[in-house]
Amino acid sequence: MFKTIYEYEDFAQSTTNEDGSRVYVNASGVAYPSATTVLSVLSKDSIKEWRQRVGEEEANRISSKAAGRGTRVHTLCENYLNNQEDYLQKQMPDAIVMFKTLQPLLNEYVNNIHALEVPLYSDYLRTAGRVDCIAEFDGAISVIDFKTSSKPKEDKWIENYYMQCSAYAVMFEERTGIPVPRIVVMIAVDGDKAQIFVKKRNDYIDGFIKYRDIYEELLNVD
Repeated sequence: MFKTIYEYEDFAQSTTNEDGSRVYVNASGVAYPSATTVLSVLSKDSIKEWRQRVGEEEANRISSKAAGRGTRVHTLCENYLNNQEDYLQKQMPDAIVMFKTLQPLLNEYVNNIHALEVPLYSDYLRTAGRVDCIAEFDGAISVIDFKTSSKPKEDKWIENYYMQCSAYAVMFEERTGIPVPRIVVMIAVDGDKAQIFVKKRNDYIDGFIKYRDIYEELLNVD
């Protein structure tokens, strides 16, 4: 059984979509772009090139499959950490197989959960988002992000994940006063063992701020 330390209300009151990007609106009516939207400036050109290379139909098929699988694995992780007895019911076999590579790692390292799928925002970062999990990982409070991949990732490929998690850590501290100095990315890999990457928030938050500024500049140009 996983222990829940605190339960928090949704800090971002509602979400909307503007020009295909998710926007969070807080209780004061201030709208902020999601951290994922901000970091999309990192991959916009490479995604465009990839879609041109494989063709729109194939790109849509691959993207839809990956998104659906990722959502299902996220749901399994959330339900499992919420101690739901029937967490495997009505789940697709591919998601169950990938989740089971993460399950022993969750059992070994994760407990004392502070937040699961909680919307957050930061006035300092002018950004919002929905964090997968904030809990103790190997005894230290951490932002924990669950990802899926068709192949193992190299550390240098996923700095955007680290920046995203670092932003969530700042959002959570701003809303609660609880520092979260560590970030953890757990990746379920199709047909392979799961990967864990553990980093320090302060090593990546400046990078996020840089891309937040770039995003605003591009938005103003448009």
